[in-house]
Amino acid sequence: MAAAVVAAVLPAQADDFPSRPMTMVVPFAAGGPTDLIGRVMALSMGRILGQSIVVENISGAGGMVGVARVASAAPDGYTMVLGTVGTQAQSQTLYKHPLYNAASDFTPVVLIANVPLVLEARKSLPVADFKGFVAYTKAHQAQMQYAAAGSAGQLGCVLFNYLVGVKVTDVPYRGTAPALQDLEAGRVDYLCDIMTTAKPPIEAGSVKGLAVLDRHRSAALPQVPTAVEEGVPGLIAYTWNAIFLPKNAPGAVVKRLHDAAVTAMHSQAVRDRLVPLGAEIAPDPETSPQYLAALVKSEIAKWAAPIKAAGVIVE
Repeated sequence: MAAAVVAAVLPAQADDFPSRPMTMVVPFAAGGPTDLIGRVMALSMGRILGQSIVVENISGAGGMVGVARVASAAPDGYTMVLGTVGTQAQSQTLYKHPLYNAASDFTPVVLIANVPLVLEARKSLPVADFKGFVAYTKAHQAQMQYAAAGSAGQLGCVLFNYLVGVKVTDVPYRGTAPALQDLEAGRVDYLCDIMTTAKPPIEAGSVKGLAVLDRHRSAALPQVPTAVEEGVPGLIAYTWNAIFLPKNAPGAVVKRLHDAAVTAMHSQAVRDRLVPLGAEIAPDPETSPQYLAALVKSEIAKWAAPIKAAGVIVE
C-alpha cells in the first residue's frame, strides 16, 4: 500500500514542479569560484522556472559536508547540490572514509562547466617552457617544492608528478591566496591553480604560465599551450561543476531542472558572467544526465591511481 501511495503521489508532484522555492547547496564558502557559478546559475534558473532558488553555503571536509546533506534530503527536486570534481570524484579516494558514495547516492542532472587548471612556476625558475620545466623538475626534484592549496589544485600537481615520474615535496596551504603569494616571492617552485585565479598573475608577469591542463587551449589564456600538446597526453586536470539531486529523483523533475539549466547556460547573461572567469560552458552533447553519470564514474577511477601513488589519503 505504501509503495502504491508513493507511486501515485510522485507523478503529481513532478507535474506540479516547482511549486515553491528551491535550495541549491554550494558545498564551499561564499565568494569563491564555485559559489559564483552557483549564484549565477541559481538566479537564471529560478527566473526560467518561475520560482526562486536559494543558495546555501555549507562547507567542511573538502565540500563533503554540504554534499552529504543533499544525499540525505528528499528526492523531490527542491534540494540540489552544485558538485565538483573534488566532491563527486576525488573525495572517494582522497578520504579514507568518504561521507557518501558519489556514484550511487545521487541523481545526476546536468554538467554546467569545466574550469581548467594551469601549471604555474616561480618567475625565477630557470626554464622557458613546459618541456624545459619537466626536464628541470626531473633533474632537481629532491630540492624542489610545490604549493598544495586545496584539493583540486593540489591533485593537479599530484597528477603531474605521477605522470612525469617525479617525487617533489608538497607545502600545504590553507588557500590559493597565500600559496600564490609564496610562488610570486619564489618560496615555492610551482603551483597548479584554477584558471579563474591563475590568469591575473600570469598576465601580470609575476609568475610563469607553463601549461593549461586541458585537452585544448583556453580562450582565457590562449598564449599558454596545453600539457597535451607539449607531450603529456594524460595531464588533463580541471574542476567541473554539475548539479545533482538525491538518488531516486523523479525523471520529470530531473528533466525540468536539466532543461532550465541548459537554457540558462545558453543565455548571453550567464556566458558573460562565467566565460571571463575561464569557465568553459559544457556543450550540449555533454549536458545529459547520462553523460554526467558516466563522467562521475570515470573521474573516480582516473583520480584513484595518482592519489594512492602520492599517498595523500586523508584519515
